[in-house]
This record gives sequence, structure tokens and C-alpha cells, in this order.
Amino acid sequence: MIGWQIERQRGSAREFHAFDPTLVDHRTAWVLEVEAPALALGSSQPETDVDAAAARRLGVDTFRRRSGGGAVFMAPQSCVWIDIIVPAGDPLWHEDVSLAPLWLGEVWAATLRQVGVAEPRIHAGPMVRPALAPVVCFAGLAPGEVTAPLGAGEGVEGKTVGISQRRTRSVARFQTIALLDWDLELHQQLLAPGIARVDGAGDAASMHVRPVVGVGADLLVGAFLDQLAGAD
Repeated sequence: MIGWQIERQRGSAREFHAFDPTLVDHRTAWVLEVEAPALALGSSQPETDVDAAAARRLGVDTFRRRSGGGAVFMAPQSCVWIDIIVPAGDPLWHEDVSLAPLWLGEVWAATLRQVGVAEPRIHAGPMVRPALAPVVCFAGLAPGEVTAPLGAGEGVEGKTVGISQRRTRSVARFQTIALLDWDLELHQQLLAPGIARVDGAGDAASMHVRPVVGVGADLLVGAFLDQLAGAD
């Protein structure tokens, strides 16, 4: 079994997104704790999706990431952010970008079960892109991402873990966010222009998001690393 290198960092989301995974030659988990609120736009998302005045007023650093579709909000204690680095040739490496994150979704689903989340499910199908997905990342669903029921008997699931990929010929960087909290009003303020520009988006409140309520970040990180240790 190949061991994992675990690295913990505390700092800015902007700096974390700029980390170069090509310098890593061993399977590695980066446990990243943000010190201040930030909004990472998708790689091709227009900057005009953000209400710049609201971002300044709320003290939210806004920047562009190199992966994914819509914006991702990060703040202290609002999420758990863990990036997984897999070098080419590792048993966990897969050339097919649709299949490559499925093992990681399994790890996250097992993690959620360990902390008491009922019936987490891995999305193994094609990308699901409702109207709001180009504006808010958690409105869509990509392969490997994890959902869980919103409530007993409701028959509706909400997204709990998001996964995006940055790949080169030598390495894959999987960026994962598990929600601990979801502030709908904040998203509506920060991304009001983007929500307004999406034809047929409807009410942002209709997004199905399922944070891991009542579970602290340290507990969730510990459970994830327990499950990751068995991945091969």
C-alpha cells in the first residue's frame, strides 16, 4: 500500500489556489484552512457575475481559479477544504476525467457516513448543469461529487461535497470542498449580477445544497484522513 503525505496549511484561499501541484511527486493531501472569506470564480466565469461593492463591504477577496464552472465561497468554519494530489502512474490515477474522481467520491461518502450523515450518494453520471451552475458551483453536479438527503421522507438530495480537477500529464489535483454551512443570502448578495444574467435561472433559493450541520471541521478532517488511508 502506498502511503499518503499529509500537509496542513493555514492562509489565504488565493494563495492556496496558486499552489503548483507539478512539484509533488508522491500522493499527497493538502488540508487547507482559510483565514478570511474568499470567492473563487470559475476558470471562464465573467468577473461581472460578482457585485464588487458587496464583496468589498463584506470583506470577501474575489479571484479566479483555474478549474471548474461557477463560483465557490470559502470562509473560516464554513467548509472543509482538502486537495488531493495524485501523480501519473499512481494506482489511483485514471486518464478518463469522468472516472478519475469516483474513488475520491467514495472516500468522501465513507467520511460522511462515519460522522453520521445518512445515505450519502456519489454522482457517477455525466455533468449536471442547471441554469445556475455557471454562476454558483454548488448548483451543479459533477462526477464524483457527493449528495445527501435534505430531510427524512422528502425524496430530495442536496450537494454536500464538490470536486474539481486540475490536470497535467504528470499530476492530477483534485480540489474538494465539503460544506459545513451554507449562507444563501450571502451568495445572493455577492453573485446578484450573475444570478440575474442567467436566463431561466429562477430563484437561487431553489438550489439543493446540504451542509454537514453540527459536525466540526476537525472532526470531519479526521474522519476523511481515516478513510483516505485505506484508498488504493
